[in-house]
Amino acid sequence: MQVILMEKVVNLGQLGDVVKVKNGFARNFLIPQGKAKRATENNVADFAARRAELEAAEAAKLADAQARAGKLEGLTVKIVQKAGVDGKLFGSVTNADIAAALEAQGFKVEKAQVRMADGHIKQIGDHPVSISLHADVLSNITVSVLGE
Repeated sequence: MQVILMEKVVNLGQLGDVVKVKNGFARNFLIPQGKAKRATENNVADFAARRAELEAAEAAKLADAQARAGKLEGLTVKIVQKAGVDGKLFGSVTNADIAAALEAQGFKVEKAQVRMADGHIKQIGDHPVSISLHADVLSNITVSVLGE
């Protein structure tokens, strides 16, 4: 299925690109979330008329994400979990736990924006975590896991 991208999508394209994607990806993800529209003649003409407006909105989102990333960069988040004698956690620290800890400190971050390269944290200590605030903006924080 051919779609017009209404915003930048990672590993797919930029705003305004007409790309061919699998039908299920378009129907189940891109179109319901407003990231794309079907590439019909009417939609192409509508997009051409609204292009400047959409580009301005995308630039505003990018500027907001960069400002938020500046505040988050280098931040240390402390999370307390139950742990054994050897420093291994009972359970793990997930992206939802990190998002909740950031929200407690006053930063609005969704759990889907938290990128954990090594998977869930299962040991006490300091661990680097990335926060993807926008397709082009990545902020690095440190999660310090403490044992109870």
